[in-house]
Amino acid sequence: MKVNLSLAVVLAVLIGLHWAVPSDPTRRSIRYFPDMADSIAMESQAPPVADTTIDLRPPEGSIARGFLPFNYDATPEDAVRAGLELVNPLAADDSGVGERGAALFATFCTPCHGPNGNGDGPVTLKGVPPPPSLHLPHALDLPDGQIYHIITHGQKNMGSYAAQVDRLDRWRLVGTVRSLQQAEIRRVDAATAAAAAAAAQTEAAEPEPDESAGAEVHS
Repeated sequence: MKVNLSLAVVLAVLIGLHWAVPSDPTRRSIRYFPDMADSIAMESQAPPVADTTIDLRPPEGSIARGFLPFNYDATPEDAVRAGLELVNPLAADDSGVGERGAALFATFCTPCHGPNGNGDGPVTLKGVPPPPSLHLPHALDLPDGQIYHIITHGQKNMGSYAAQVDRLDRWRLVGTVRSLQQAEIRRVDAATAAAAAAAAQTEAAEPEPDESAGAEVHS
């Protein structure tokens, strides 16, 4: 009973204060911590202010956080140089090379190159010139760094994918290209071996010519 009476008194006081204090919508509320509301406005192209970093150039040679420079231009010469100098930082057994690399290839590469890298992607059915097969001798001889350069800058009809695929994922795509090439080599070797075995089996099954019959006719 005492608790209920106390609550009733508190509610009565609050209601009384609500009616006693007039509300004026034209008055501004009490302001506290106005720093963000009244920040100093800097004019564009104004001279630098002491102890600030407004309009200051970054120190020469500095690198933005999270950004790594790529010191190779979109030229054939730099593509070759990248192939000689760049080394894939990911191990061949890195889990991202297989799983994520395959997913990236399906998203960004399959439309033109096809699921197996044969240059028969679905866009080639709509008038887009088909890219060369990734299994041609020239593609097999490309160093990893040059493939990375092609993904970064593009080549001929292929555009740059640097904005869509980050640095490590580009290396994972390189690993996926190598996996597809190795799979095609194994497929061709198996088909060649099977054809050779079938030819040998056919040759062994053919009857040998009867030399005695030829000798009787001659006599």
